[in-house]
Amino acid sequence: MNKISLLKQFLPGLLPLFVFIIADEIWGTEVGMYVAIGFGISQLIIIYLKEKRLDSFVILDTLLITALGVISIILENDIFFKLKPALIGIIFCSILAISAFTKLDIMLAMSKRYMNNMSLNDMQLKAFKKSQKILFYIFFVHTLLVFYSAFYMSKEAWAFISGGLFYIIFGGYFMFEFLKNKIRSKQIEWFPLVDKEGKVIGKAPRHECHSNNTLLHPVVHLHVFNSKNELYLQKRPSWKDVQPDKWDTAVGGHISINETIENALKREADEELNLKTFNPVFITKYVWKSDVESELVFSHYSIIDKEINYNKKELSDGKFWKISEIKSNIGKNIFTPNFENEFELLLKLKLL
Repeated sequence: MNKISLLKQFLPGLLPLFVFIIADEIWGTEVGMYVAIGFGISQLIIIYLKEKRLDSFVILDTLLITALGVISIILENDIFFKLKPALIGIIFCSILAISAFTKLDIMLAMSKRYMNNMSLNDMQLKAFKKSQKILFYIFFVHTLLVFYSAFYMSKEAWAFISGGLFYIIFGGYFMFEFLKNKIRSKQIEWFPLVDKEGKVIGKAPRHECHSNNTLLHPVVHLHVFNSKNELYLQKRPSWKDVQPDKWDTAVGGHISINETIENALKREADEELNLKTFNPVFITKYVWKSDVESELVFSHYSIIDKEINYNKKELSDGKFWKISEIKSNIGKNIFTPNFENEFELLLKLKLL
């Protein structure tokens, strides 16, 4: 569930208080209470007619307005009514504290009606927990301010802190999150998501594609041979997300959004091996699935006899291997599992 869904849950129940503050300024506390109660009941009816459910937050808020309003009128002391938003704050601080800092996620359970049975992966759950912690601190500080204003500040100051300030704080927070996510989305590397035939069906960030093996994304491979029937391999650097420090296919890389297979192959060959001109021959395409990712591999080969100067910023090493040398090192944790699988495929197709 995103932050907008959280906002949808919290704010409707606070509207009766906001209505009371306005009505109180015009007609006084007693009339303001009746107006706020009437507004709360109207909210309940509208929500029920539209969504066929009773909103528990609006019910709680309206009941608190009624109870504390009656006490304030009987005792002729509006401090009880002034403490109403603070009591709401305590309730939500408690719910958010339990959800954010323990394994019992009450907020997640409450939010399911907004999610259309959509499940969250580990990364999304982590982000949701972080949002709950931030919201807890916002509610906690606002609740303290309401307590202080109820006892030590003017009625006008209490009205602003209890109503307007709450919306300003939330609006500022959500605007900050919106702008932050906008900036971050421009910095994220996005991969296309495809079906088994290669048709693009969506997109996902690089880090999600490398941590969720249900997200099938396309890659290109280029096997480089020389006339001696030796096979060039690259050594993956230690900083790679997947299979660091392993020997792998000569050229391998992801296809970017709106990029063709041919352009991706040329780009990757240039980036990794400084190859500007070569004649790629298509071999096959297949799905490679590991514990962390799923790739639709478009495999090619090319025969190149000139010296290859690999990019030292992209690779840690690169050299031609004899086929017999590769065979003798299969299964010794020297090569990537993907390469070993594709090497067997090359053998079956009699390309070696």
